[in-house]
Amino acid sequence: MKKLEDLILTYKDFPKKGIDFKDVLEILHYPNIFQDLILKMSSNQFLKNAEAIISIDARGFIFGSAIALESSKPMIVARKPGKLPGHTLTREYDLEYGKNSLSIQSSALKKFNSFVIVDDLLATGGTVNCVSSILQDQKKQILGLITVVELKELNGRLKLDFPVESLISL
Repeated sequence: MKKLEDLILTYKDFPKKGIDFKDVLEILHYPNIFQDLILKMSSNQFLKNAEAIISIDARGFIFGSAIALESSKPMIVARKPGKLPGHTLTREYDLEYGKNSLSIQSSALKKFNSFVIVDDLLATGGTVNCVSSILQDQKKQILGLITVVELKELNGRLKLDFPVESLISL
C-alpha cells in the first residue's frame, strides 16, 4: 500500500533550471489516502478555533475546500491577479523563481476575524506571508497555517509569526 510520503513527486528543473518542484497532486489518485490526509488536517486545534479558512491559489484550493467541508468552516480564496471580481486587496510577493501577487475579495473578509491559512506546500513562506500581510492590514487574526508538505531547508516557517502544522517535512 502507498504511503503519503511516496505520493510527493519531484520534478527537476521545473518551472526553471535549478528548482526541484514538489508536486502533491498524486495524492488525489488515492481517495483513501486523500481522505485520511483531510481528516488529519481538519483535526487541528487552531483550525477549530478559527472562524474561516483562507486557501491559496491553486493547489491550496483542493485541500482547503475539503478541509472546509470536513470542518464545517467557511472558505475564502487568495487568488492570482485578475481572477476575482469586485474590490480586492492585493499584495506582491517573491517566489524562489520570480515574483507574483495574490488578491482576496475585501467583502469576503468583512464577516470574519480569525483565520487559518491552508496551502499544499510551505517553501520560502512568500505566498503565506503575502496572505498574512493582507489579513494583518485588515486587523484580522491568523491562528495558523496548515500544509501538506514543508520544505524544511528553505526555512519558511521561521518567517511566520503564527503556528505551522505540516503533515510531511522534507
